[in-house]
Amino acid sequence: MNQQTREKITDLISKAQKLRQKINLSEFQDDLKKLQDQTYQEGFWQQNDAQESMQQVSQIQSKISQILEADQQTADIQAMLELLDETKLETNEDIGRELIKLLPKYESTVNNLELNQFLNKKYDSYGAILSIHAGQGGTEAMDWAEMIQRMYLRYFERKSWKHTFISESRSDEAGIKSAEYEINTPYAYGFLKHEAGTHRLVRLSPFNADNLRQTSFALVEVLPLMEASSAEIEIKESDLEWQFSRSGGAGGQNVNKVSTAVELTHAPTSIVVKCREERTQVQNKERALKKLKAILAQQEAQKQHDELARVKGKHTEATWGTQIRNYVLHPYQLVKDTRTEYETSDTAGVLDGDLDQFIKEEIRQL
Repeated sequence: MNQQTREKITDLISKAQKLRQKINLSEFQDDLKKLQDQTYQEGFWQQNDAQESMQQVSQIQSKISQILEADQQTADIQAMLELLDETKLETNEDIGRELIKLLPKYESTVNNLELNQFLNKKYDSYGAILSIHAGQGGTEAMDWAEMIQRMYLRYFERKSWKHTFISESRSDEAGIKSAEYEINTPYAYGFLKHEAGTHRLVRLSPFNADNLRQTSFALVEVLPLMEASSAEIEIKESDLEWQFSRSGGAGGQNVNKVSTAVELTHAPTSIVVKCREERTQVQNKERALKKLKAILAQQEAQKQHDELARVKGKHTEATWGTQIRNYVLHPYQLVKDTRTEYETSDTAGVLDGDLDQFIKEEIRQL
């Protein structure tokens, strides 16, 4: 093992140790025990916030597992380095090869430990609702929206994130008009919230007979995944206006003959949420309330972000319409984030879900 690799390992160990000094593991363990004790109490599952409490248990367990894994890897690699200095040449080479083999995983563990220190805003630990919408431009834009859809699905697969398809509106020719997914994984919102905004594509048009260069846009929206019963966002029943209608289209006779589709209006904010994906009115009502709470939570988080930016003297645009990333496929290959200036020429990799570096760069800036 060369000196450069050894220094990299030593630097990672030092970084991990400094990060651990800022983390109070016993505090997380105490919080977990308190929550778990609550779940054993009689009548726990009849409480409105039971599901939310279980989500918190899962989040804390994930955090503890990450910390313990980092501790174990650090201890193992430290022990191997010490052994490396004490052994004969033949064994020394074997240990060196094993350390080099373990290095990528250890580096990833330490970097993720660092990233989670930044993910400390109110809703960062939640799952996420990710929506994709084609911009103006007809078939071109809808094809681009489908490319974005595939990019995020590949990203979820790379991360082994549990995700659920909610709805999709397809184009008559090619691509999609919109699509929505729930990502039921701790910290998905913290990682994905900076993906919200306008994504711009420049390429030679596959739908134009003259093969001209075309610019297309797609909008990505990201909301924290909340339960309809969540106590984090309180909504007065008197502020809700419900309307019901038949869903129509695919879904079976029940969906077409019974008023299962729901339109929910939140009077104080005039937010309107429409849900028609589920088979029953009760299910659609629950999903509509869930999404309304997610929108209100996101707006609250955005206000806090904007206020912090104002204090820091940093201008931010309070709209998801802001262009955040350019994907150029012609006349050269480049994907560039307009906020962090991070860029790569590996456009194929990015469109195949290799988004980690873009997401990490944005997280570290905040």
